[in-house]
Amino acid sequence: MLRFDPYLILLYKLTGDPLLDYFLGTFLLAFLSVIVGDVTSVIVSRVNKRYTESLTRDLIAHNTLSLEAMKSSDGQLYQACNTLANEAFGKVFFHLIALSASSLWPIFFALAWMQSRFVGIELPLPVRVPMMGNAVGYSFLFFLLYAISRLLFPWVKSKLLLAWSLLRRRIHLF
Repeated sequence: MLRFDPYLILLYKLTGDPLLDYFLGTFLLAFLSVIVGDVTSVIVSRVNKRYTESLTRDLIAHNTLSLEAMKSSDGQLYQACNTLANEAFGKVFFHLIALSASSLWPIFFALAWMQSRFVGIELPLPVRVPMMGNAVGYSFLFFLLYAISRLLFPWVKSKLLLAWSLLRRRIHLF
């Protein structure tokens, strides 16, 4: 974590206003976590593409066999095929959950870094909130801004990809 500290702290020194810098820096850190997580997820998906396709093919094959066995009215055959289809579904389901989880690892590093910098710093709330009290810490703000970043990311990504595409076309025209 210490290796990245000089770079991450720059996110918190953009305006000179401590409160604005705290919010802006935390938003940028959350957005950076979304970007790194998305890149990781794409890489992991590409690395596991053949395995994912293999699991999906097995699922389709076992499901098809199960449906054919059901049409043949052979109860034992249907049970056996359906068991295989359910196992294949479970493999695909949990494999896809694991692929999705690959996008979350930057959150833990961001929170660990924030803990080293902002532990004990709390933002007062205008009213007392049950189970939270009168103030919130760095993790509450980070998760709130991470959720907002996660919602904004597809829109920002599409605009950046469009701009990149236009830039590439413009470069090729000259």
